[in-house]
Amino acid sequence: MVEDVKHIGKNVVIGKNVKMWHFTYIGDNTIIGDDTKIGSLVHIDYDVKIGKECRIEGMAYIPPLTVIENRVFIGPGVVFTNDPFPMSPKLVGVKVESDAIICAGAVLKAGICVGARSVIGMGSVVTQDVPPNTVVYGNPARFKYPRSTYLEKKRKWNGTRTET
Repeated sequence: MVEDVKHIGKNVVIGKNVKMWHFTYIGDNTIIGDDTKIGSLVHIDYDVKIGKECRIEGMAYIPPLTVIENRVFIGPGVVFTNDPFPMSPKLVGVKVESDAIICAGAVLKAGICVGARSVIGMGSVVTQDVPPNTVVYGNPARFKYPRSTYLEKKRKWNGTRTET
């Protein structure tokens, strides 16, 4: 029987109540904040910073130099990049500000910033910065509507009142 295999590198700081599922890889010098949940087959490379109360779904790839702030949701199969001109010796990370949502299968270009409380739709290819409080999707991802419209659509779907 195969055990719940994880690889946790050197000098990794893991906060309180962090949950990791099967076959998780955490590279050297990575910091993961309290109450974060990491799904199966997630690869978090070295020198990554992840805030508190984040949720990273299965098969996401988070390369070196990525910074993810607090309460960020990263859907399954999301791919961050850090090399705008492969194979360059110079790398640059993606920054994701607090309370952002990145839906399944999105791909994010090296060096961009995903603004606070923004939403990236599933399958989107994000090639430029995403302003705070906006919803973008498509290939390439483009502005579709403000976060307030997203929350209203979510409220109607759920049939309940939602947070802002």
